[in-house]
Amino acid sequence: MKVTIVSGARPNFMKIAPLCRAMDAAREAGKDITYRIVYTGPEDDPALEPTLFSDLDMRRPDACLGVTGSDHSQVTADIMLAFERELDEHPAQTVLVVDDMTATMSCAIVAKKRGLKVAHVIAGTRSFDMNMPREVNRTIVDAISDYLFAASMAANRNLNQEGMIPEYIHNVGNILMDTVRYNRHRLMQPVWFSTLGLKKGCYLLLTLNRHDLLQQRPTLLALMRTLTERAGDTPIVAPVHPYVQQALKGLGLDAPNLHILPPQSYLHFGFLINQAKGIVTDSGNIAEEATFLDVPCITLNTYAEHPETWRIGTNELVGESPFALAHALEQLMKGSWKHSTLPERWDGRTAERIVQVLLEK
Repeated sequence: MKVTIVSGARPNFMKIAPLCRAMDAAREAGKDITYRIVYTGPEDDPALEPTLFSDLDMRRPDACLGVTGSDHSQVTADIMLAFERELDEHPAQTVLVVDDMTATMSCAIVAKKRGLKVAHVIAGTRSFDMNMPREVNRTIVDAISDYLFAASMAANRNLNQEGMIPEYIHNVGNILMDTVRYNRHRLMQPVWFSTLGLKKGCYLLLTLNRHDLLQQRPTLLALMRTLTERAGDTPIVAPVHPYVQQALKGLGLDAPNLHILPPQSYLHFGFLINQAKGIVTDSGNIAEEATFLDVPCITLNTYAEHPETWRIGTNELVGESPFALAHALEQLMKGSWKHSTLPERWDGRTAERIVQVLLEK
């Protein structure tokens, strides 16, 4: 079996790395499976730090399609044309895509039209808001996939309710947990950690990425004031991208406990998650990692791709409400946060199940 694995952005590689290890192990055991990694962005993408692939213990992409841009339609067209050429030069039997990006949808459509099998990892997640581009992407990909690898019972249920063919649906667990489990003993303390006077379990970690939140200056200001005031003397570490740094610094906050830093390597950032007293984020992936690591997590959103993170995990949704954030921070700071119960099959062995299904079919 020849598999082409598609990545559309840096976070996708965290979910691809365990698949590569599982396929390597299967091939070493005598199974007929090979894979090729295709990144739809440019080879010199600044989002891919030099240490990323060594941190994840995986090889670099075999091909980079070089597509960039912010216009959804143009990016979709460019990726589809480039991926057609990639498959012409390097034929595959199965195209495996992850998550819900424009690249995920574009490459899935190309593969399906060529008569190839499409495998969707993290299938069935829903926000039930079709005004969100990612909801459109994930719905289309699920509808045309031959393998629907669901991360949870909630995602599995969504697929069943939408009438997907039951034989196509496989509840394999959350593959992001494979990466967390594999790397937990490899995490590294950043060199600046002691310089800032930080101690394990005695700081808050802040991450922000959502452009729509960053563009709402009054809302963002109210949230940041609440966070910095409620944290008191507890340091807040914020390793964020330049566009987020600009938005935060533009608020004019007088907050000596807030440390705005550049983005960190995977192993350094994983250390910050694992050792934090608590996390404030707008990222679903980080909420999932926090659940696995049993770290308190507050999400600045009204929904989670995996509701298990707040139903039985350490996550709490506060939306964009400063009042809800203040209440959650009060619980966190006084040490009365709930502990995590791991969702079914979030055990770090999802990639093995996926590869087993691919080989059986």
